[in-house]
Amino acid sequence: MTTNAIMLAQADTDPGFKVPGAKDDKAATPAVPPTGDGTLSTVPPTGETASGMEVAPVAGAPATDTSTRDIAIGGAVFVVLLIVFFFARNAFSNHLVRRRVAPSSADTAGWLLFFGLAFLSAAVVLGFVNSTKFLNVAITGTLLVFGIAAIAGALFTGRR
Repeated sequence: MTTNAIMLAQADTDPGFKVPGAKDDKAATPAVPPTGDGTLSTVPPTGETASGMEVAPVAGAPATDTSTRDIAIGGAVFVVLLIVFFFARNAFSNHLVRRRVAPSSADTAGWLLFFGLAFLSAAVVLGFVNSTKFLNVAITGTLLVFGIAAIAGALFTGRR
């Protein structure tokens, strides 16, 4: 072995932080193990990626973790969308009244449009917040069915 190869093999690779559950000994397997002829191998050991990180999930960690920051951003986006949809409801109702639709029918159609758009946007926001947890038939499918039904009801109610 040359002195450069020995120095590379013995170099301190401590990045300054510790991975939870990692051992503190310096005799751990390096990220790129040497081969039998003294050169360094570029093939990662089994169970690890090329960066040396283990692929296995951390014990005790939930499979789908949604941080409070993601939920807060998703909630704020949903509230802004509800405000926009409320103004769209008013505009739709006024448009129907100008087309000589009865005011009670126009108001009902406006509210159906509001709730339909709210259901559809809730499905989209939940999908962006945590797709592995919320993108399933029970949650997203139900929101989509009710949203499409409410929008269809708004279109049928808003007819003369």
